[in-house]
Amino acid sequence: MSKAKAVIFDAYGTLFDVNSAAEKCKNQIGDKWEGFANYWRTTQLEYTWLRSLMKRHKDFWKVTEDSLDKSMKVFNINPNMREELLSLYKKLSTFPEVNDTLKQLKNKNLKLAILSNGSPDLLNELVNSNNLTEIFDDLFSIEEVKIYKPDNKVYEIPINKYKIKPEEIFFLSSNTWDVSGGGNYGYQSIWVNRNNNIFDNLDYKPKYEIKNLKQLLDII
Repeated sequence: MSKAKAVIFDAYGTLFDVNSAAEKCKNQIGDKWEGFANYWRTTQLEYTWLRSLMKRHKDFWKVTEDSLDKSMKVFNINPNMREELLSLYKKLSTFPEVNDTLKQLKNKNLKLAILSNGSPDLLNELVNSNNLTEIFDDLFSIEEVKIYKPDNKVYEIPINKYKIKPEEIFFLSSNTWDVSGGGNYGYQSIWVNRNNNIFDNLDYKPKYEIKNLKQLLDII
């Protein structure tokens, strides 16, 4: 591998399947569950960006609740399902290859961490519910700087902790704007392109593109 000293992962959509909460309720929601899940996620992200621009910060759980409330109205979801969906969101499932790949990476003497919009409590619950507590050296949250990705202040957080250069970090995300944010900051950014998407034009081309986390083992 190159000179990377740490491998840092985005959480939502990269390690953890953001659609898994709605999918577990698809019998109640019906065929519209996937459209609903995608709308919820898109609205959630839009709210993080807008709040950053307006300098009106709310933590990620509040943003998740607010975006769910709008999405449930748009898709006419039974309001009684709100608490179940929120409870499931706290324990999103990992993608199938994630746990095994992370265990193999753990043996490579690298720092492993998450850098996420999620609040510390949310990240701890996600990691614990998926039996990944022993894998990560750190769970970095944007709550340290009170502004959401892709602001540079977020990508500085691991640098301040590890005292290494940005180019010594491999950063993985499924979100093109996050890959670009980390890459433009100086990380070696890797795009986890699970769904054959087109990369956004944001002044950065990913160092590598992989279809799942398992392919990271061929790079490191």
